[in-house]
Amino acid sequence: MADAPAPLVTPDGRYLVVRGRLWRRTDPSLPEQRRAELVHELMEARRAKKSALADDDPQAREAARARVDAAKTALGERGPVWWDDDAPDETRRMAENTRYADWFAEASGGEAG
Repeated sequence: MADAPAPLVTPDGRYLVVRGRLWRRTDPSLPEQRRAELVHELMEARRAKKSALADDDPQAREAARARVDAAKTALGERGPVWWDDDAPDETRRMAENTRYADWFAEASGGEAG
């Protein structure tokens, strides 16, 4: 099985494009060790959420969701944006409907996803 191609990254490095949708990237100013710690916590939290869902445990599920949110916020993928040029956050928007539309059309060969 071949490896999947890496997702597109917007020219400014702010977003990944997955199936045509923008997802905010990790804050590049985070020190590598801190980023690694947060990614580890995120993966642990996601495993906890999966386990809670399998166990049909609503309290554990909500606690795990809160952990996921906290890790993603600390990584800069949620919450206040990590850039300082007043550009809006376009997370979850279709790239073709954003300021990246022309770039995305060229980078994706004109395919929306």
